[in-house]
Amino acid sequence: MPAERKVPEMIDRPMSFCPGCGHGIIIRLICECLEELGQDQNVIFPIGVGCSSNLGGGLVADRLHCLHGRAGAVATGIKRVNPDNLVITYQGDGDAYSIGIAETTNAAYRNENITVITVNNTNFGMTGGQMSLTTMEGQKTSTTVHGRDCSVTGFPIRFPELVASQFHPAYVARGSVSSPANIKKTKGYIKKALQAQINREGYSMVEVMSPCPVNWGMKPIQAMERINNDLISYYPLGEFTEKGGETR
Repeated sequence: MPAERKVPEMIDRPMSFCPGCGHGIIIRLICECLEELGQDQNVIFPIGVGCSSNLGGGLVADRLHCLHGRAGAVATGIKRVNPDNLVITYQGDGDAYSIGIAETTNAAYRNENITVITVNNTNFGMTGGQMSLTTMEGQKTSTTVHGRDCSVTGFPIRFPELVASQFHPAYVARGSVSSPANIKKTKGYIKKALQAQINREGYSMVEVMSPCPVNWGMKPIQAMERINNDLISYYPLGEFTEKGGETR
């Protein structure tokens, strides 16, 4: 049997995410990739407001909590001043797309040489489970108690597809933590995104579909099944760019 993989040294204690949440898996994948690329001592994390804030609770790395939604702008400043550091924003969909859509979009539009990791759990996870721009049609949240009415709010945004089709990014992909196979693929996407930044190719992003059992009102296994059964058909997994930023 293969030896059990040790926890990355960047993670120094258990994190405080809700049971069944996918954030812990995603953070571990990022740390494994950083270690494998030899960048674990050369990284700065601008962190969003929300569940993503807990990234600072068990991680040995330089990080900066940003104003809500502003991680894309903060990352731009950090990278331009420290071009040799790896700069990774870590945000939820509410922070990156709803509150921070201007900053997130403009960083992509300018092709800033940063890596953006956005955790999509289709709601504002920490602040009460409100509707975000990724909330599914008919989904009940604390601000859509009868289900999201897209005739009023517009339809859920697919930001990676927007970036890949309208801008000229280095790398864009969407992964998931809903199965071991998807977790393995997601790690590969994250590693490619980081490598693109190391190679100074420009903007790279990975959106990761993640469960939110508490706000979805589901048990953890049910929440994982919801991703596979209901979300992936609208938010398809895979890579949206080829080498050099060409759209697939």
